[in-house]
Amino acid sequence: MDFQVGEKVIYPNHGIGVVESIQTRPVPGGKISLYQLRILSNDSRVWVPQQNADGVGLRHVISAGDARKIFNLLGDGTIDQQANWKGRFKENSDKMRTGSLHEVAVVLKGLTFLSRKKALSFREKRMLDRAKFLLVSEIAEVEGKTQATIEERVDKALNKTFAPPEVKPVKIPVQKPVGARRRLFDA
Repeated sequence: MDFQVGEKVIYPNHGIGVVESIQTRPVPGGKISLYQLRILSNDSRVWVPQQNADGVGLRHVISAGDARKIFNLLGDGTIDQQANWKGRFKENSDKMRTGSLHEVAVVLKGLTFLSRKKALSFREKRMLDRAKFLLVSEIAEVEGKTQATIEERVDKALNKTFAPPEVKPVKIPVQKPVGARRRLFDA
């Protein structure tokens, strides 16, 4: 995948960055081309070898259509959660490292569900906060809206997933005795 100077990209677990330069540097045994990224959330700099960009999960910002799919995922009512803490944490960590916003949304939904049932460990709480930040910041960038606005929409979608299913009252037809009325008046 090729990126251009000035293009916004996603660096896994760090969020949105801007390609500030593409440089070639000498290394033992030849030269290497590097993307210099500036991570917007903390203004840090990261160097990513061009040939390893896919391997580290560097990717383009999602489309508006993909953002809609993320909201649908958050509100679809399904939760797939590993029972034991150690397995769940490893699985969630692996998903976060992929850089896929879909996987980040799955982690966010699972940890939010768990946090409503019991207190999260410090590490899971931190991962929940990170997942929400990554998701909100990327969608806000895509839609050109504030992070507060997107966070409200994310919370609304999550609440839709965790709300108890609507139980519609069932009307039980009451059968009126037809013949009994007539007999009262006939007598």
